[in-house]
Amino acid sequence: MNQFECVEQWIGSNREDMISFLQTLLRIPSVTGNEAAIQDFLAEYVKNMGAEVDTFVPVLEELQKHPAFVKSDLPYENRPNVVAVFHGLGTGKSLLFNGHVDVIPEGPEDKWIHGCWSGDWSEGKIYGRGASDMKSGVAAMTMAVLALKSCGIQLKGDVILEYVMDEELTGNGTLACVMKGIQADAGICCETSSMCVQPGSIGRIWFTIKVTGKAAGIQTRYEGVNAIDLGYIVTKAVEAFEKVRLAKVSHPLYPDLLSSIPCMIGQFTSGSYASAFPDSCILKGSMATVPGESSDAVKAEFVEYIRSACAKESKWLAENPPEIIFNGYFAEPSAIPADAPIVAALINEYKNVMHQEPVVSGRQGAADIRHLNTYGNTPTVIFGPGLTEQMHANNEWVYAEDYINAVKILARTIMSWCGTE
Repeated sequence: MNQFECVEQWIGSNREDMISFLQTLLRIPSVTGNEAAIQDFLAEYVKNMGAEVDTFVPVLEELQKHPAFVKSDLPYENRPNVVAVFHGLGTGKSLLFNGHVDVIPEGPEDKWIHGCWSGDWSEGKIYGRGASDMKSGVAAMTMAVLALKSCGIQLKGDVILEYVMDEELTGNGTLACVMKGIQADAGICCETSSMCVQPGSIGRIWFTIKVTGKAAGIQTRYEGVNAIDLGYIVTKAVEAFEKVRLAKVSHPLYPDLLSSIPCMIGQFTSGSYASAFPDSCILKGSMATVPGESSDAVKAEFVEYIRSACAKESKWLAENPPEIIFNGYFAEPSAIPADAPIVAALINEYKNVMHQEPVVSGRQGAADIRHLNTYGNTPTVIFGPGLTEQMHANNEWVYAEDYINAVKILARTIMSWCGTE
C-alpha cells in the first residue's frame, strides 16, 4: 500500500470521527468577539497532534499602523489567534492553511430547523452556525494533517495551520499573523468555495450616505424638503451605478458579474418620530470590486456618479449634495495567477479524488487571501467544502460528503506540495 492509499483508507475508516470533530466545533459558540473557547479547544487539539503551537492576542495599537488595518469596535482582549506548525524535514516546500473561527450572530431562533449550535447530522447535511462559513473548512484542514500524522507520513516541508479571529468584521486576525512574519511557499484558505478552486476573491467596500433635507413642522410640512424622498433618489442612483459597473467591468474568474459585484443600499433610516417631519436620512450599503481594480478609483467614481446623478434629479441635492463616507468593513480584491503552482497542485489532487475537473472561479465574497497575497509573501488559493450560498444563511449547513472529500483533497495536496520521505 502506498502513502496515498494509506491516507485514503484512514479517512474512510475514520469518517464518523471526522464528522464528530466538525460537530464539536459547531457546538462551541464563536460569534465574532467570543472566539476564546473555540481557540482554546483547537490549541489543545493541535498540540496533542504534535504541533508547535503559538497562541497570541493581536495588539490593536500595532495593527493600527498597517495600511490594511480595518477599525474594530470590539476589544481584542482574550481573543487569540492560534498558529500550529508541523515541522517537516526542512527539505521540501512549506504550505500554510488559513481559516477563521469566528461566525456571524445566530439570527432568529425560529429560522433554525436544527439548533444554531446543534451540530446536527441529518440526511447528509451537518447543521449549525459556521457549518459552511467556515468551520467545515477549519475542520477539513485539521483532519487532513491528522490523517497524515496517523499514517506515519513524514513530510519534507512544514505545514502551518492558522486559526484566526475577527475575519467577519475586519480580517485583522490574519493581518496580525502576516505582521508577525508567518509565511510559507504557498497557502490554501479553506473559506467557502462550494468545492471550487478559487485563485481570487472580490473586494468589498461599505459606505454610508448622509442626506439632509429642510426641516419643517408637521403642519407646515409643505415648506420643508422631505429626506425620505431624497433618500429614494439616492437609492435609485446607487442602483444605476451598479448597472454602469456591470456594463464595463470584466474579469475571467467572474463571468457572472451580476451576482459577483453587487452595489446596493442595505439600510435606510429616516425620521425621528412618527408625527414629525423627516429632515435627515442615512443610507448604508456596500459594493464589490474584482481583482485588478483600484479601490480608491472605484470610490472616487462612486462619489462623483452619485452626486452628479442626484443633482440631475433634485435642485435641492444639487445645492446640498449627499455626504458619502466609506466606513465599516473594507477588503481589497485579490488574486494569484490561475496557473500558479499551488493552484495546479490543488487541481491535480482534486481530479485524483473526484475523477473530474474542478470548477475554477473567483470567490464571490471577500477573503483573507488579500493579506497573504499582498503583504504575507504567501501566494494563496481558496478551496473549502462550505457552500458559498450558505454563507450567513439561516439554518446553515454543509454537505458531509463535501467535507470528507475536502479532507482527502487537502491531505493529498499537502503530500504532493511538501513532499514525503
